[in-house]
Amino acid sequence: MSRRYYTAQEAAEALGISRATLYAYVSRGLVRSEEAGGDSRARRYNAEDVDRLLARKGQRADPTLAAQQALDWGTPILESALTLIADGRFYYRGHDATDLAQNRSLEEVAGLFWADDLAAELFGEPFELSERLQGVQMRVADLRAVERMQGTLIVATGEDPGAFDLRPQAVVRSGVRILRLLACGATSTPVDGSPIALSLQQRWAPDQPAACKLFDAAMVLCADHELNVSAFTARSVASAGSSPYAAVIAGLSALQGIRHGGYTERVEALLREVSSPDRSAQVLAERLRRGGGVPGFGLRLYPNGDPRARLLLALIEDALPSNPDLHLAHAVAAAAQELTGEEPTVDFALATLSRVLALPDGAALALFALGRAVGWLGHAIEQYAAAQLIRPRARYTGRMPSWTTD
Repeated sequence: MSRRYYTAQEAAEALGISRATLYAYVSRGLVRSEEAGGDSRARRYNAEDVDRLLARKGQRADPTLAAQQALDWGTPILESALTLIADGRFYYRGHDATDLAQNRSLEEVAGLFWADDLAAELFGEPFELSERLQGVQMRVADLRAVERMQGTLIVATGEDPGAFDLRPQAVVRSGVRILRLLACGATSTPVDGSPIALSLQQRWAPDQPAACKLFDAAMVLCADHELNVSAFTARSVASAGSSPYAAVIAGLSALQGIRHGGYTERVEALLREVSSPDRSAQVLAERLRRGGGVPGFGLRLYPNGDPRARLLLALIEDALPSNPDLHLAHAVAAAAQELTGEEPTVDFALATLSRVLALPDGAALALFALGRAVGWLGHAIEQYAAAQLIRPRARYTGRMPSWTTD
């Protein structure tokens, strides 16, 4: 587990500077410090800040390596006040995300992301799907859920007169409409002003009242995960001055990739292949023998297990302990642990939730998208405020032109 703090002496030695210079760094906001606690008057220094400064020293010596590392699980390249991942846990604006998932709705968490206020009550206005959008819903009904969500937003952009008003409060108003439109696309039916989790439960699992709480928890757990590929995509689109609708549409495009949210579909396929708990070890061993791997297990950000998966699987078990598909998930997880030593990811938990509740095809990814849209819009609001175009440079590796001289 990575450490969170250094003493003054450790921080100064790591950076190769004097303690006086360290204190100067603190005064300039380069390194955060706080009281160490106890009877001591000593202070402790944020290890992430120290390590970032140390990395910058190495990067200045090799700019090419710096750029490569920054784009591949590397050092931070953008500032954000939304999500912190640390010590095997993650936090939304300083609130433990797993606590929020158990006690707050998606709408409340949207208030936290968009307005830094869990009690913002942003979703009080009535909502009705226009006749035009109802017609769109009918025409795209045979598409996958996430594709329906995209199509709905594309048409809806033209119906929102405030779509290109990029002031924070205007983006929040558009964000409320966007989330409800996404719910319409996910279920392929109009939704009213009811909470989104309740709307999903009424359409996807009308005989399972416990599903409402599970949907809220799943969406809150998926709301953001720092600067992942879809959040970076949405943020880049926002940096160009595009509308929040465009940012979310772009995020949906990235999310569908099999290395991102689309990974849930591979997990669902694995559960179908196993089909029975007593086949778990055999099927997983065969997959490993063929070099196919075991989707849904192991995430480098969480060496000791994905807290999103751990909580969501526990909530499913509390709500539906005797469900046979839950027993299947337990057997697959046990076999994966025995064979690979890896723990379940949120993708596995979402696929398990979909199977246990017998949800429609694509529902697991749709839940992921509904939750993550809250984060995309939060990133968009931050980026609009920054008023800065995200425009990295490429290192050219192709054929060089023929240079001519006079």
